[in-house]
Amino acid sequence: MDKKIRPLIILTGPTAVGKTALSIGLAKAVNGEIISADSMQVYRKMNIGTAKIEPSEMQGVRHYLIDILDPGEEFNVVLFKKYALEAMKEIYSRGKIPIIVGGTGFYIQALLYDIDFEENDNDMSYREELQKLAETYGNTYIHDMLANVDPESAEKIHENNVKRVIRALEFYRKTGMKISEHNETESQKESPYNFEYFVLNDDRSKLYDRIDRRIDIMLENGLENEVRQLVNEGYGRDLVSMQGLGYKEIIDYIQDRCSYDEAVYTLKRDTRHFAKRQITWFKREKYVTWVNKNEFDSEADILAYMLEMLFEKEIIQR
Repeated sequence: MDKKIRPLIILTGPTAVGKTALSIGLAKAVNGEIISADSMQVYRKMNIGTAKIEPSEMQGVRHYLIDILDPGEEFNVVLFKKYALEAMKEIYSRGKIPIIVGGTGFYIQALLYDIDFEENDNDMSYREELQKLAETYGNTYIHDMLANVDPESAEKIHENNVKRVIRALEFYRKTGMKISEHNETESQKESPYNFEYFVLNDDRSKLYDRIDRRIDIMLENGLENEVRQLVNEGYGRDLVSMQGLGYKEIIDYIQDRCSYDEAVYTLKRDTRHFAKRQITWFKREKYVTWVNKNEFDSEADILAYMLEMLFEKEIIQR
């Protein structure tokens, strides 16, 4: 199958909107297999807080990039792209269609447009220096450093997203080029795939209600015990994995930095904010098909609409 005409389906949207259940029906309808575009579901032992799909829910549909790393390992866009391309090669070799499912728009963009986010990880000294500066003087200090050399990136990256602030400064130091300019150049690339990019969305109030209910269910299902077990095994709050929503908040509670109620309040609030940022990201993306749940009577109707779009683009055959 020539890469230029290889089919690719993306199903994304904000957290808790209902991507997982819909993705199974879609995969079964198009003879597809699913590649997770989730920055947290790659980690073993982290099931409840990541809303990870259970094997029994997969209904025989093969999934990739789930449970592939230890919580002590780092995961980033470079590794995602590497693993996802390997999975796609395997899926295509069996005559099936890869379906990218998840809410990390940055990862999807890198894969869809073959964007080069390659990092130079050989010299860690500047990264470590920046981390120490952030710890000593606070996040605002290094965010101001970024604003001085790359104001466009500083405007897009929140000062609390220390990892991305550091990466942007590191990129500038190593290349002499603003990462915002690099990413803008890369984003002009055409996709090498025949793709359909679905963004599932819902009314804001319904989405926020779903987020709150999901978190309540996570807590009922033992999120606190899951986090305690991870901490007992030596996984600390400074790890990339433990920075995920649901983990850092519960760690703060069990380490007496806040009350239980405060931890739950913060988790719900920050998850809603995260969903809002996801929607903002997808609105900036080109060539997406918005699928608004309130315009359909049932999930079956949503699936039928998506299949019709795939037929029209000749991504699947009738």
